[in-house]
Amino acid sequence: MRKLLSHIKVLDLSRVLAGPWSGQILADLGAQVIKVERPGLGDDTRSWGPPFLRNLDGSPSKESGYFLGANRGKRSITVDISQEEGQEIIRELAKESDIVLENYKVGTLSKYHLDYESLKAVNPKIIYCSITGFGQSGPKANHVAYDFLIQAMGGMMSVTGERDELPGGGPQKVGIPIIDLITGSYATIGMLAALANREVTGEGEYIDLAMLDVQVSLLSNQAMNFLMSGKTPKRNGNAHPNIQPQDVFRCADGQMVLVVGNDRQFEKLCEVIGQPELTSDERFKDNASRVRNQHALRPILDQAFLEHDRAHWTHAFELVDVPCGPINTVPEALEDPQVVHRQMVRQLPHPVTGHVSQVMTPFQFKNASIRDDQAPPLLGEHSDEILKELGFSPEKIEILRSKNII
Repeated sequence: MRKLLSHIKVLDLSRVLAGPWSGQILADLGAQVIKVERPGLGDDTRSWGPPFLRNLDGSPSKESGYFLGANRGKRSITVDISQEEGQEIIRELAKESDIVLENYKVGTLSKYHLDYESLKAVNPKIIYCSITGFGQSGPKANHVAYDFLIQAMGGMMSVTGERDELPGGGPQKVGIPIIDLITGSYATIGMLAALANREVTGEGEYIDLAMLDVQVSLLSNQAMNFLMSGKTPKRNGNAHPNIQPQDVFRCADGQMVLVVGNDRQFEKLCEVIGQPELTSDERFKDNASRVRNQHALRPILDQAFLEHDRAHWTHAFELVDVPCGPINTVPEALEDPQVVHRQMVRQLPHPVTGHVSQVMTPFQFKNASIRDDQAPPLLGEHSDEILKELGFSPEKIEILRSKNII
């Protein structure tokens, strides 16, 4: 089946996670993505381990799990952009690219004449996306940022974690680098929108994407709660601030999550636990009442759920369409029959180990397919191949290598 973006060429100058994640999404959609890395070192995340992929003889390779999770489907070329000949290679690649993706510190690439205006001069239709912590303008534009810091500064940690007065209370970051990942996803959306606009206008675009802006946008209902009430949102642990009951509950053999989203589901919940009279209790008659009186509802549910194990409750709630499920570990999530059926984990061929496991992009198209035949590249694996495509002779390539430009 055809790949939706097989006609699109992407020059990926980004490192670490937000930019590479975006480049991987584009590669999964079929785009031809060339990843530019530092000679000898590569993307920072190549060394972010253990774990590292094992060679066929069992010894650890230089391929970290972190890098392998964000660079599938790309070709790697090493280029020293601090040298003029390296900069010229980038400009030659940009001439043939639809998209340039970068996440250098503000002003860095302009020193090398690889900023948007410089590359627009060689390719007027280029779509250029810059990802930074705080954007290209403002009092913090030149500050360095990482996901953890942005979660803190952007309000995420103030509403994530258990209440201060309870054991374990205090701010918590999300267990994955969520801002990096969503910033990468927003970058992809922005670049695809710019591509669609270019089809109409013939014009390229520059996208200034800031991780802090992304984090603030994700405050969503919590931000609106504040803007409408003037009350600062607090940490509620796993309890939803606007819908109840939605929380983690303990059963006879472990914990489960219950997600009641409307009054009808609450009625079914009450029937399942054998307490239908709760629906006529003024304290619990509708969602707003349950939110106000969750301190009274919670002990009732806690006592009920301890009477049976998780399997009993999850099966009983499934029968009446009340969302409920176990808190799976990562292995349990990857082995869930639904996840297996959807082929979210696949084996891709790899030159070091023969194959490598990959968690796939979640697109399921009817008339197209995602790319699932190209593993994350070795450092500089495609340098010679890419340079030959640009017209460089073998002799010229060797000269560049002798100068440590590639």
